[in-house]
Amino acid sequence: MPELPEVETVMRGLRPHLEGVRLAGAVVRDHRLRWPVAARLDARLRGQMVHALGRRGKYLLLELDRGQLILHLGMSGSLRILIQPTPAGPHDHVDILLEGGACLRLRDPRRFGAVLLAETPGQHPLLTHLGIEPLDETFDGKRLYDLTRGRRTAIKQLLMDARLIVGIGNIYANEALFHAGIDPRLPAGRLSRARCVRLADAIRATLELAIAAGGSTLRDFVDSAGRPGYFQQVYAVYGRACEPCRRCGHPIVTFRQGGRSSFACPVCQKR
Repeated sequence: MPELPEVETVMRGLRPHLEGVRLAGAVVRDHRLRWPVAARLDARLRGQMVHALGRRGKYLLLELDRGQLILHLGMSGSLRILIQPTPAGPHDHVDILLEGGACLRLRDPRRFGAVLLAETPGQHPLLTHLGIEPLDETFDGKRLYDLTRGRRTAIKQLLMDARLIVGIGNIYANEALFHAGIDPRLPAGRLSRARCVRLADAIRATLELAIAAGGSTLRDFVDSAGRPGYFQQVYAVYGRACEPCRRCGHPIVTFRQGGRSSFACPVCQKR
C-alpha cells in the first residue's frame, strides 16, 4: 500500500495540473471501491474550482468552492493526468474531468481506493481521528516522548497507529527504527527522552529521503507521471531478511508484529 512518501510524491506531481483549475464533472464507471464513490459526483463537481491540493496522512485533499474532494490510492491505485482522451481500461474506475479536456484518472485494480466528498473541509469521519503529521514542524522528540508515555505497545506499532501519528506505515517505521538504533519490539513507554529525539529525527530524515527518491515501488506504485519510486534500492533493513546489515554486517532478522513483517539488526538496534 502506498505510504506517506508515495502519496506526497503523487500530490507534488498533480499540483501544477490541478490547482487553479475548474472541474468539468466526473465519469464514474464503478462505484464499488472500498467505500462507495460519492453520490452524484458528476453534478457536485461540475463548475467547482480547485483552490488547493493537500495531503492528510495517506489522503489527498482537493479544496473546492464548496467542500473537499478526498482521494485515497488504496493498495494498488494510481492517479494520472491525461491531457488527451484515452480509452478507459478495466480498472479505470473514476475520471475527474478538468475544463479544457484533460482528466484525472483513478486506476485501482483491487478497488481499495476512495473518492469521497466532505461538505466541510477536514470534517469527514476518515479525517477527524487522525494524529499528528510526522513532517509537521510541531512533531519532534518532545512530542514523541509525550505520545509514548504510559504505553506498553511496541514502538513500531505505535508509529503505525494513525490515531497518534499519520502515514508512516510499515516500510518507513522499520527503516526509521534502524537509523535510530531502536528495536521495533521495545515497549514505547520505555523510550527515554534522548531516544525519542533520535527517533523523531530519524523518522523525518527517512521520510524526506524517500520523498526525494519518489517513494518506494515494491509492486505497482507509480507517481502521477507513471514513474516508479526508487527508495527501495537503499533500504537498510526492510525486505532484507538474512542479508548483512549495511552497518555491522550481522544478518538482518525478521519477525511478525501485529500481522506485519518487521526487520531489524539485532546488533545495531537495542531494546
